[in-house]
Amino acid sequence: MSAGTAGARLVVLSCGLGMLAIGINGTAIMTALPTMRRDLALDAGHLAWAVNAYLVAAAACVMLGGAITDRIGAARASVAGLLLFALASAVIALARDADLLLAGRALQGLGAALSIPSTLAAISVASPSERRAAAIGAWGGSLMLGFSIGPLIGGILTHLTGWRVIFWADGTAIVLAACGLWVAGPRRPAVPAAGRYRFDGFGFVALAVAMVATIFALQGLTHVGRAPLRLAVPLGLALLAFALFVRQERRRSDPLVDFGLFATRGFRPALVIATTAMVCILPLLLFFNLESQRPDGLGLSAIAAGALLLPMSAGLLAFALLAPRLAARFGVRRTIGAALLVVAAAAPGVAWAFGARTLPLLGFGLFWLGAGLAVPYAIAPRLALAEIPGPQAGQGSGIVNSCTLLGGSIGVTLGAVAFGTGGFARVMVLLAFAALIGLLAAARLPSARPAATGKP
Repeated sequence: MSAGTAGARLVVLSCGLGMLAIGINGTAIMTALPTMRRDLALDAGHLAWAVNAYLVAAAACVMLGGAITDRIGAARASVAGLLLFALASAVIALARDADLLLAGRALQGLGAALSIPSTLAAISVASPSERRAAAIGAWGGSLMLGFSIGPLIGGILTHLTGWRVIFWADGTAIVLAACGLWVAGPRRPAVPAAGRYRFDGFGFVALAVAMVATIFALQGLTHVGRAPLRLAVPLGLALLAFALFVRQERRRSDPLVDFGLFATRGFRPALVIATTAMVCILPLLLFFNLESQRPDGLGLSAIAAGALLLPMSAGLLAFALLAPRLAARFGVRRTIGAALLVVAAAAPGVAWAFGARTLPLLGFGLFWLGAGLAVPYAIAPRLALAEIPGPQAGQGSGIVNSCTLLGGSIGVTLGAVAFGTGGFARVMVLLAFAALIGLLAAARLPSARPAATGKP
């Protein structure tokens, strides 16, 4: 085995380990949050921001992460992003109050925003052309595997050793991944930048303010009757910041977001579908765990709640792997449309089975929820990127990642409003409604093409 081949394999292994740990972190915390709520005296707002701080920070900074990767090199950016994520995990593991928890979660979001695009770029640079597709598939598979098994791992560790071990173990795995990348190298950009890149600081700040203000505005929906300013003020700030962002980007020759991409026929519906999938997945995990571990809910332990989500995890992982084959056989539009119909039908079934305490039917419904959500989650981002010209693929990927992360945050925020007014059943209504929005977007997809089911 040549040194170059060994180095490329170490890069793929290290990036896969990093993405596996980040994927586990993203969903393991959902099972641990009820216990964290008691230990850290978290209120309902803290619970929502324990998820949203990560998602909003990652959504706001993921395009910046891509720019940094291009500037300092994929390997160096990967090491920096992974070590930042590991540091944030240690902060959470040591947290004694809500403030430190939320600071750690926001820092994790920054680490994810840098490490996700940089590790993908590192694999692309390090792998020979004939092995690049398999390496990228392993990268994406590691992230999906972590996302799928996270609830069970979070439940086991929380029940047997305590929730802090989740973040110590996660941070340790990520440090190992960073060490592997450091050893494998190289740590300089493979190709020097053609010209000096001028960072769009104003656009970045305006976009971040718009995202954060949007989440605060949605949280204000709960108080709109008695405190309308809690909705009106952040909504006005969000609209102003977004207007300034659009104005700034249209004036720049090298914008963070090229709005011309949205004119592409297939890009917008694919982006809506990918976003609605994340709107559904994260509130399902969060509020299922909160309700199932409540004494007046199902009264389950963390490990039992994680185990009860295994059918959903199995459906999510299995159909994420099957999705490209299904799309190739039946067409993208039909495959995604059928999957979203499954979600819309399964969500009320899960709500009924949960309320009736019928665990076998609940597991059956959760399987089909996971299966239905896996298909758009796996196909739609690839479909969106297939519409983007090669030179703009990096920016298109940043837009897709940013919108899906923000979609997850919006789903959690709206889910908190629904949960507060109608419990878990109302959250399932939200999921069904989001699936129908995705179904409308699927009807606007162009005809299936081979690119839609190919490599990411």
